[in-house]
Amino acid sequence: MTPQAKLIFAMSLLLGTTITISSNHWIMAWAGLEINTLAILPLISKSHHPRAIEAATKYFLTQAAASTLVLFSSMTNAWYTGQWDITQLTHPTSCLILTSAIAMKLGLAPFHFWFPEVLQGSPLTTGLLLSTIMKLPPLTLLLMTSHSLNPTLLTCMAILSAALGGWMGLNQTQTRKILAFSSISHLGWMAIIISYSPKLTLLNFYLYTLMTMTVFLVLNTNKVLKLSTLMTTWTKNPSLNAMLFLTLLSLAGLPPLTGFLPKWLIIQELTKQSMATMATVISLLSLLGLYFYLRLAYCATITLPPHTTNHMKQWHTHKSTNISIAILTIASTTLLPLSPMLSSIA
Repeated sequence: MTPQAKLIFAMSLLLGTTITISSNHWIMAWAGLEINTLAILPLISKSHHPRAIEAATKYFLTQAAASTLVLFSSMTNAWYTGQWDITQLTHPTSCLILTSAIAMKLGLAPFHFWFPEVLQGSPLTTGLLLSTIMKLPPLTLLLMTSHSLNPTLLTCMAILSAALGGWMGLNQTQTRKILAFSSISHLGWMAIIISYSPKLTLLNFYLYTLMTMTVFLVLNTNKVLKLSTLMTTWTKNPSLNAMLFLTLLSLAGLPPLTGFLPKWLIIQELTKQSMATMATVISLLSLLGLYFYLRLAYCATITLPPHTTNHMKQWHTHKSTNISIAILTIASTTLLPLSPMLSSIA
């Protein structure tokens, strides 16, 4: 793919995201989502591998169905209330349809089925876009309509996402699928708190984006697509793998790293809302995720390949690490002391 084409698609992604997050009218928000979908499709299928074409087809069909539901929900609301304003979504049927549509857009359980498959068929850089930036427009719509949505339904979907994201990621050997199930699990944490504290959801999304970006960039630098390859990268770039180890533990939510902050604040807010049971359940479910993060971290830093290895030996190259990875790694592991400031903002 030529640099000019990549620039056009990147600008289209930026345009679609900006249109959606800044619009008040449902049609404009829908148009932004469509621009985003059409711009990411060539980036998914650029390798022309059958797996990539399959991923692009699955992504297109799922997103088209979700966009149709968004349009149907807004039209139903406009039919009954005469309002096209996003914040004026009041009709119960429209709220239910919109929740399903946004869950499908985000990959929130039980509409998560497409996300691991699409991420597995995409390059790591496109996978990074799908896991982070592409989730911002639907999440913005969810934030703008959060006061109208059913909290019980969102809580059930959140618990299901945390359970499925943790459970289905346990037996994976492909790094992209592990990160896909990690994303589903984190979406559960965002969905459970959105009705009570939308700013906490946004804070969680920002910190998740920060940590996931670090992991994807490190894996892309080391050209790692599966765990067996990850085992051989310690000899190639030890310092980068040590940073990956810390970032993965942060993504798991262990103190005193950055990832502990959103989980801590969400559990605190749920307890204030008399939802201590739900807070306990989702905390226990996050232990499933902790297992596969530890597995990744173990493969990255502690396991050395045996001499009778079946794959090619990685050459030790003296490549300079990208400055963006260094900055992102520091932010992914050391932001916990800023929690009083971040919690006052949230």
